[in-house]
Amino acid sequence: MEPTKSIEELQNFNFKIKKIFDEAKDFLPISGTDYIELYVGNAKQSAHYYKTAFGFQTEAYAGMETGENKIASYVLKQGKIRLVLTTSLEKDSLINNHINTHGDGVKIIALHVEDATEAFNQTIKRGAKPYLKPTKISDNNGSIIKSGIYTYGETVHMFIERKNYKGIFLPGYEKWESHYNPESVGLKHIDHIVGNVDWDEMNIWCKFYQEVMGFAQIISFDDNDISTEFTALMSKVMSNGNGRIKFPINEPADGIKKSQIEEYLDFYNGPGVQHLALATDDIAKTVEEMKNRGVEFLYVPETYYDDLLERVGKIDEDLNTLKKHGILIDRDEEGYLLQIFTKPVLDRPTMFFEIIQRKGAQSFGKGNFKALFEAIEREQENRGTL
Repeated sequence: MEPTKSIEELQNFNFKIKKIFDEAKDFLPISGTDYIELYVGNAKQSAHYYKTAFGFQTEAYAGMETGENKIASYVLKQGKIRLVLTTSLEKDSLINNHINTHGDGVKIIALHVEDATEAFNQTIKRGAKPYLKPTKISDNNGSIIKSGIYTYGETVHMFIERKNYKGIFLPGYEKWESHYNPESVGLKHIDHIVGNVDWDEMNIWCKFYQEVMGFAQIISFDDNDISTEFTALMSKVMSNGNGRIKFPINEPADGIKKSQIEEYLDFYNGPGVQHLALATDDIAKTVEEMKNRGVEFLYVPETYYDDLLERVGKIDEDLNTLKKHGILIDRDEEGYLLQIFTKPVLDRPTMFFEIIQRKGAQSFGKGNFKALFEAIEREQENRGTL
């Protein structure tokens, strides 16, 4: 039976969401995610993986062939998603130190802003730790201004101002030509980026996003919402004023065994980005193509689907297709969503990806938490880290 909501209930929900976004003090206008930069041990091979398995396309490159002798950096793009994979060419560099400590992972979440100098000044004034003072970089295609601040762990928010630049990516990068260009798998944009922080740090970093960057908390989950028989965690979702940037922040909670957040902190050696949620308009097609290319997803028992339609109501998709691929479904007052999670894409059990399709829903799949976390626990048990 399809759940129904009265007009009044829907209006109240919409009013609450609008009020939350209005509470975001938008002194830091952000138009979207500019790029995500990962520090990796071998950028060339990592680029080949993300092209092959995830359907990213070549865009730009910086390295020895372009006159850059300190790094090799490959830029990939799909839809509005841009990944930058960077490797150090120097023995004792900060990049290599980062990789030695954390393994491959996200270092920079770059945000597209109108004024990178003002973004830096506003956030520093409010207590941010500086990473990079406003810096102008130019080439024959114009100039960009970038600045940066630290957030949880060693993760950085870079502010990118590119209104005066007409080049392929950033100054110093050249167009990357490749005869190997696998088809896109249908990924469109970044839906949200999830960070894991240490015990009792979630509220600290939520306060950081609220006071330093003007974000507002839109959703909160405690250990009663996100728990199984063995493990638990807590999470709050922070959003900027226009709702284009959403950062869920997770911290561990007490449980009988070690949670996925504790496992992450142990192997990443501190807080960092846990996963990127990438949006698609056809999740079944995207997941099928990714599976055909070798991407591994978490296993969901078939029993999950036994009473699914009673829980979430009518959906447009074929249930057998969703069941075949292990895709999860949840509904809120605005509609429903479909989501699935890869296994960790690295040797360390740290970073993974979520593939998500929203059919009106603005939530984050609360109804799927138990099935998802039990699936993660099965993987932890296989690794001997539960």
